[in-house]
Amino acid sequence: MNGPRQAFAKAKHVLSTSPATRSLTKTKQFHAHTITSGLLSPQVHANLARLYALCSHVPYARKLFDELPDRSSFLYNTVIRMYVCNGLPYEALNVFSQMLDLGQSCPDTFTYPVVIKACSDLSLVDVGVVIHGQTVVCGFHLDVFVQNTLLAMYMSCGQKESAKRVFYAMQERSVVSWNTMISGYFRNGCAKEALNVFDWMMNVGVEPDCATVVSVLPAIGYLKAMVLGRRVHAFVEEKGLGKMISLWNALVDMYVKCGSMSEARLVFDNMAERDVVTWTTMVNGYILNGDARGALGLCWLMQCAGVKPNSVTIASLLSACGSLHLSKHGRCLHGWAIRQKLESDVIVETALIDMYSKSSCVDHSFQVFAHTSKKRTVPWNAMISGCIHNRLGREAIGLFKQMLVEAVQPNEATMNSLLPAYSILVDFHQAMNIHGYLIRSGFLSSIEVATGLIDSYSKCGNLAYAHQIFNEIPERDRDIILWSVIIAGYGMHGHGEVAVSLFYQMVQSGVRPNDVTFTSVLHACSHAGLVDEGLGLFRFMLEYRKASPQADHYTCIVDLLGRAGRLVEAYDLIRTMPFQPNHAIWGALLGACVIHENVELGEVAAKWLFELEPENTGNYVLMAKIYAAVGRWKDAENLRHMMNEIGLRKTPAHSLVEVRNM
Repeated sequence: MNGPRQAFAKAKHVLSTSPATRSLTKTKQFHAHTITSGLLSPQVHANLARLYALCSHVPYARKLFDELPDRSSFLYNTVIRMYVCNGLPYEALNVFSQMLDLGQSCPDTFTYPVVIKACSDLSLVDVGVVIHGQTVVCGFHLDVFVQNTLLAMYMSCGQKESAKRVFYAMQERSVVSWNTMISGYFRNGCAKEALNVFDWMMNVGVEPDCATVVSVLPAIGYLKAMVLGRRVHAFVEEKGLGKMISLWNALVDMYVKCGSMSEARLVFDNMAERDVVTWTTMVNGYILNGDARGALGLCWLMQCAGVKPNSVTIASLLSACGSLHLSKHGRCLHGWAIRQKLESDVIVETALIDMYSKSSCVDHSFQVFAHTSKKRTVPWNAMISGCIHNRLGREAIGLFKQMLVEAVQPNEATMNSLLPAYSILVDFHQAMNIHGYLIRSGFLSSIEVATGLIDSYSKCGNLAYAHQIFNEIPERDRDIILWSVIIAGYGMHGHGEVAVSLFYQMVQSGVRPNDVTFTSVLHACSHAGLVDEGLGLFRFMLEYRKASPQADHYTCIVDLLGRAGRLVEAYDLIRTMPFQPNHAIWGALLGACVIHENVELGEVAAKWLFELEPENTGNYVLMAKIYAAVGRWKDAENLRHMMNEIGLRKTPAHSLVEVRNM
């Protein structure tokens, strides 16, 4: 009798200690012991199922669970939770359905939160609504844990209004409730609402915790609300919340998004511990704020700190190298990626292709591309984009055809990368071919793809097709980029009146013009000789936007006045500019002086151009042409001698003729 009692006492001891340890080995040992000792009673059987569930051993837990004739609510909850925690929400819902069908045990306040979580994981909002209704019928809908999981489910499924109704109906709100609403609003693209909830939380006296701060900081960064961000930072310091590295990372990211790299660096420098996310955030911050060299400067410090980079870190640093055309540094990073065994990550592969392409090393891009998995779309897109960057239109089209042969599915980004190839080649027949493909594949319904096709047709000289596609796009869907492209298309072909008409049509439709739009329409006026219209648009720009025109706009007006022979007005405009004229502005004046054989102003423009662009042979040739036109042969000859002394040679002109086999 003594042996069975000792065995039973040991069984009770294991059952009481195993949940704390969650040891699979001990659970298996106890399972074997109960079998050999004959102690496998229904109670022990149920506890074994629970222990296996706690150890996440799904097959054993489910086998023991299914063998039990009677199952408690507690055991149902444990098995349902096991499935959810192990990424098997469908199975969790099946067990819950079985629980309801058998009717042996009723769901309780511990059942519903886990089941609702399963619905959230599967985005089954309709099922979630039904379960929400069950909680109301059963009287559990006012339980704060149930309500919090309902909030999370509705937010996860994009049902902001449903989440809002649950939140407003809550008699008691925990800090988790507030955090769920703040993070949920931000994830659903409602950053302002997230900040409103945070303000409400502070006003009613609920003290934020670390999770609150981590939830609200991304919304602050997105809206660039730096004043509020500094207040939150001060709150963290005051309350001593900065124990989690994720909170400090969120603070760094907030300052980065607000454009304050000095404050981001201050937080970064004062951090006692930094992980790879911290370093990557700073690297991305420097890149986003236009300081690629600052990003690369962190690379060496990161290596010295012994922090192992991840694929995002490498990709960001490669992006910095590409923007600075530093292929040598890029190759070093390529080697680093290989040593870290990250070179096969699709993010790194894409970044390598992009970096080499932007550094004019497209051959290296092809070498990287050759070792990528040809079944993924992203590397193909990067390689096509790289060809476009290097003006290799024919190669880009060839890659696209190869992509289709290898049954790789293109996406919208593929088409956006590819379409400029037809503009580069100025090949109307090829443009018509891709037009047909876009219709068949359904990509033409995208406004970005339609804009690219309009641009291609415009540059191929077929404005009729371009305008036809433009007219097929509903007016409410026409964005500023689309309008700018069609206006520029008419402008480049000398149809200034149509370009101006489209511009005013755009303004009347409620689309606000940007700098590119103004440049396009002013350029159109310049090429068509529409002086009054161009000057009127220039005045309209000043009145409408309440902002100073940029260099491109001044270039267009100088060119417009110069072509019309109003050279003195053009020069007066240059002298009254609020910033230093660049080479394009002086070049426009020099070009006008060539047309009208104005030596005096031509010499002024040439003097500035020789300083700004000392190696541009075109400026010397144009000035020599003016001298020759007025019979000042000696001065023309002197300019040619000057070119020879500097070592400049005029770039020979060339023509391109395509022979098509019919």
